[in-house]
Amino acid sequence: MTIRPTPQTTYSISDLSREFDITTRSIRFYEDQGLLKPKRRGQTRIYSLKDKVRLKLILRGKRLGFSLAETRRLFELYDADKSSRAQLNTMLALIEEKKTSLQQQMDDIKVVLMELNSAEVQCHQALEEMAQEHAELSPTSS
Repeated sequence: MTIRPTPQTTYSISDLSREFDITTRSIRFYEDQGLLKPKRRGQTRIYSLKDKVRLKLILRGKRLGFSLAETRRLFELYDADKSSRAQLNTMLALIEEKKTSLQQQMDDIKVVLMELNSAEVQCHQALEEMAQEHAELSPTSS
């Protein structure tokens, strides 16, 4: 039987650290950046289900190449408009930017690979020419 989290479910920093396989320092950094807002009980941070979901979104955005500023912007849009129409439109624009950027990187990588292949062929040819010249200059033993 699986226990489903409720909005009242809370998590410690070490719970989230273990679950997402990240350091507690990373979580505190996201908090310092205003992306997570845990409650405090003395020195102890108490993270809500909302914080957990946001942490998951931060990490997913990071994997997809979104900056923390872009992620913060999406959170702010969502907080301002729960219907999330603005958030979805912004997300679509960010996705298009990322795709364009990645396509440019792929094109650049292809060009560099072609240049490296060409340089490799030239090096092999130069080595072969050197070997032939060396063979022609060396006296042959009979």
